[in-house]
Amino acid sequence: MHEGAANQPLRKVRVELGDRSYDVQIGAHASGLCGQVARARLGAACRKALVVVDDKLPASAFERVMGALRTEQIEASRFDAHASEHDKSLVALDRVLVELTRRRLERRDVVIALGGGVIGDLAGFAAAVYRRGIPFIQCPTTLLSMVDASVGGKTGVNIDLGGNGADLKKNMIGAFHQPIGVLADTLMLSSLDERHYRAGLAECVKHGMLGADFRDPMLLEWTRANRTAIVRRDVAVLAEFIERNVAIKARVVAGDEREESEGTGGRALLNLGHTFGHAIEALPGVRSVLADGTTLPGEIHHGEAVALGLRAACACAAALGTASADYAGKIGALLDTLALPVKAAGLPPTDVILERMSHDKKNVGGVTRLILPCGEARGTVVPSPAADAVRGAIETLRA
Repeated sequence: MHEGAANQPLRKVRVELGDRSYDVQIGAHASGLCGQVARARLGAACRKALVVVDDKLPASAFERVMGALRTEQIEASRFDAHASEHDKSLVALDRVLVELTRRRLERRDVVIALGGGVIGDLAGFAAAVYRRGIPFIQCPTTLLSMVDASVGGKTGVNIDLGGNGADLKKNMIGAFHQPIGVLADTLMLSSLDERHYRAGLAECVKHGMLGADFRDPMLLEWTRANRTAIVRRDVAVLAEFIERNVAIKARVVAGDEREESEGTGGRALLNLGHTFGHAIEALPGVRSVLADGTTLPGEIHHGEAVALGLRAACACAAALGTASADYAGKIGALLDTLALPVKAAGLPPTDVILERMSHDKKNVGGVTRLILPCGEARGTVVPSPAADAVRGAIETLRA
């Protein structure tokens, strides 16, 4: 992040949901507003806060939030959580709920989620079910969570059917529980490692691929034109980048909050790439492979799985004729320039991946529904896609 970031005015995107509407505030030191947001939305009755924090986050990030709460005379406690998909579980949820009970938070008190998407999902779900629902504030610390996971009220944890991580079903238990505010502090991104930062770019490409559906048809081209500045985290470009991506998400949520639209639009479109991506995410031994052949260590990150899912969705769309092979190539080339994975090493047999895809929450009545591109910056819901096209798309990911 360049010097001068602190002098940039905060940007604001409104999520319009009637009496549950809230602002997403974007910019340097935004997390320092958490005390003000809690006091403004909850009044004098807000006396306590539990800050659920990524245990690997720098101490300075936590202290900024704690200081903001103390300024408003809100008694704050810290709860450390490990930010991995395997730790986003009922066991972790129980620990947060026990801590909320021990600290005796009441219905006008507040939970603060300080971390990436895993922390936001876990803390938000705890807030949704504790005392049948208490307020929470999202303070996302990764690019991925700033542009996607922190906005829209989806919370939840995973289920491990096998008990050993081999059969992890993502977000199968959860609730829609809107935050009272989202504070995307861009200073948090300065300490984010390169791999996590680039993983967040996948969700932004996805938004660009849907831009024409949600009143920003030029977002994908703007992203392509500004990709160098985005990769180097240029302050001014990054602020606009986050704002435009959040605006896409906010429009989607305002129009279809609970993903109930059964037509070709609505919130389901945001799952572009995710049915394929979720099926390979968290598979033991599967690794991301970059265009230059580099195999990245450790588990595939969520954003990397989304990037692979976008490639597979484009391949499937080209096979089915909903989008051209040329469009698929353009998306693949953009993902390449952002150093996002092109293949996955160690994939199990295709039938295993198809079985995992069959558990996807978008499926209705046992019918698989894929979200696929259908032209420049547009997406569509495709029920019962041809099996050969889906299999072929999976095979394009195999290293």
